[in-house]
Amino acid sequence: MTLCLEPASKHGVRETGNGKPATGNVPPMPPTLVTAASIRTATGVVGDALVVDGGRIAALGWADRLRADGLEERRYDGTIIPGLRDAHLHPLGHAATLTTSSLKQATDFVDLADRIAEAARRLPTTAALMALRLDDETLAEQRLPDRHFLDAITGDRPTMLLRYCGHVAVANTAALAVAGITRTTQDPNGGSFDRESDGTPTGVLREEAIGPVADALLPLTPPVGADALIAASYGLASVGLTGVGAMAWTDSGPWSGGDPEVDRIIDAADLLAVDMRVIVVAASPDDLERAAERLESAGERVRFAGVKMFSDGSLGGHTAAMHAGFADDPEQTGTDRLDPAWAYELARASLRLGGLVAIHAIGDRANTNVLDLMERLIAEGADPARLRVEHASVLTEADIARFGRLGITASVQPAFIASETEWLEKRVGPDRLRRTYPFRSLIDAGTPLAGGSDCPVEPPQPLWGMAAARDRCGIVPEEGLTAEEALALFTDDAARAIGDDASLIAGAPASFTVLDIDPVDSSATDLRGASVMDTWLEGMPVAIPAGTVAWNE
Repeated sequence: MTLCLEPASKHGVRETGNGKPATGNVPPMPPTLVTAASIRTATGVVGDALVVDGGRIAALGWADRLRADGLEERRYDGTIIPGLRDAHLHPLGHAATLTTSSLKQATDFVDLADRIAEAARRLPTTAALMALRLDDETLAEQRLPDRHFLDAITGDRPTMLLRYCGHVAVANTAALAVAGITRTTQDPNGGSFDRESDGTPTGVLREEAIGPVADALLPLTPPVGADALIAASYGLASVGLTGVGAMAWTDSGPWSGGDPEVDRIIDAADLLAVDMRVIVVAASPDDLERAAERLESAGERVRFAGVKMFSDGSLGGHTAAMHAGFADDPEQTGTDRLDPAWAYELARASLRLGGLVAIHAIGDRANTNVLDLMERLIAEGADPARLRVEHASVLTEADIARFGRLGITASVQPAFIASETEWLEKRVGPDRLRRTYPFRSLIDAGTPLAGGSDCPVEPPQPLWGMAAARDRCGIVPEEGLTAEEALALFTDDAARAIGDDASLIAGAPASFTVLDIDPVDSSATDLRGASVMDTWLEGMPVAIPAGTVAWNE
């Protein structure tokens, strides 16, 4: 089995440019001829030069035909491709990973304890500790810690660790006390507290059980502000992204430290380095409508895109809703989080507002349930192009065919395969493994795909996602995509899924990415080590400030 280990250097700092903002009071560039070794789209090479004028592509073709008096010229010894997009990314979560302690590299409980203790030392004594990206699968103990483990490290300081999937957390006794969680507290709908033999919560929180504890700690948690979000957006531009499908809560969400996530995006809108098409996690149709109105007037980089809902949890946390039990825990079939009547009304509200409907579904039962809902919406006149299933991870053969028949988009994250190589078959078993992340089967059935990372679950690296879509890290390789399909996944397809157009044609916005390799002619391994030479956003190269960090593992 091939391990998809990304180059360590790619986790670090990219220092380029002179630190000027991507937007704001920056004078437009004069008409400029931009040349490269080639201009590559998913359909082939379309030239080696384009003319940028007034933020748009004035002409595209071959340099010897486009050169003219009065045109400035910028030359790259690389390949121009359409601007890379990520159809599913959590911008506040990404910002939080750059400002909050990450536990992903912890090797065992001793190492984990050291990292937590160090994070606590850096905080004011009155602050709660929130740490991200806990991964029990990479710990030597192969299990989650509990409240007693955390109590020994942080004592009376309320502490919560969020598993890297975002669907499981661990809280200490002090955090449970702040939230009023006791032995008599009932499990919430769509969630559960792991319990000791007498019913006392162990501190492990699953799905909707995370919310009450997270909410209680918010007043004690430093927020992720607009400045951090702006800085994180430059990290996204540094890996070649020009636009993202930005998942954001109308309230605090799991990462923002108390402030409503939609508010933070609006606060940052004028200075973002990438376009954000915001897919809103809302409590009600009225809540969604208020968010849509505010986002539409926020600024040129931000636009309302639709609604996001959750049908289940994660494979890693054993909370994905499955038709049959997990291979390594046959009694467990996951967690259903979606109220069909509520989801139907919220979906109709988004469609009325001109938005899309995106519903998280990992397990095969969750996907069946979501497709049932979306099939009803289509029967009532909904455009299938505005319906997305987020992740579509484990599917039945019947639902693979139904995706294509209905024309519903599968918003997929190939990077999941890279981080799940060691345990995926253990979790789903050999039969379901063939229908897990079945990209080839979905395309062959006629399903529109769109590529994303689900950052901060995975790194916001579209080239790594492109590579994993091709070689699948050796897992069921016959479900891999061609090089052209993988390029489309993170350009044209992802753009379409967030309401953008990635076309490199005359009249289109001059948003494109310059790579040091040709992503089609190069191998998947080469893609993982490729570099972004420049990212252009509407006629301007984004000047990445010195010290910009793209990702903190």
